[in-house]
Amino acid sequence: MKKVETENKEIRLLDTAFKLFTEKGMKNTSIQEIVDNADVGKGTFYLYFKDKYEIRDVLIEKESQKLFRDALKELRKTDIKDLSQQVIFIVDNVIEVLKKQPLLLSFISKNLSWGIYTKTVKKIHDNTEADEDSIYLLFKKGIEENNIKLKNPDVTLFMIIELVSSTCFSSITYKEPLPIDEYKPYLFDTIAKLIEG
Repeated sequence: MKKVETENKEIRLLDTAFKLFTEKGMKNTSIQEIVDNADVGKGTFYLYFKDKYEIRDVLIEKESQKLFRDALKELRKTDIKDLSQQVIFIVDNVIEVLKKQPLLLSFISKNLSWGIYTKTVKKIHDNTEADEDSIYLLFKKGIEENNIKLKNPDVTLFMIIELVSSTCFSSITYKEPLPIDEYKPYLFDTIAKLIEG
């Protein structure tokens, strides 16, 4: 009973913080507001998080992981076998979700790679999702199966996700250098070149 109650408090804190951060902005949200809205004591907050920046980091990681997991589920409904086309499909899926959810885009900002490559947030907040739901594993497996020669696959995937994250934020939010739908062909061409060499 205690473990379930503890998990519920942490989930309430995360859900409440996400709602407040995306509605009011992180700067305008206090820890007191988070605990009041989550109906927990302030001490409970500090059992899980050292400050509001840590809860933000955990949320960014979780939300970006969810974006990639959901995109992978959609990919599995297709018969796309080519690795670069699989990665492009996933990226396109993530972009479409972010286009429709500007608050989520603004919250994640340019930190999309945290869902794949974060060492600072992994600790106890890592709820260890099934590994088959990982773009990282899909990428590594695709490289092996297709005998693709990349100098450093980890760096290549990181570069792809960072490229998507920073340029799509600018393209969706500010329409710079182009509106996102006009920008996509350039982005997808670059991704294919990074993978195929």
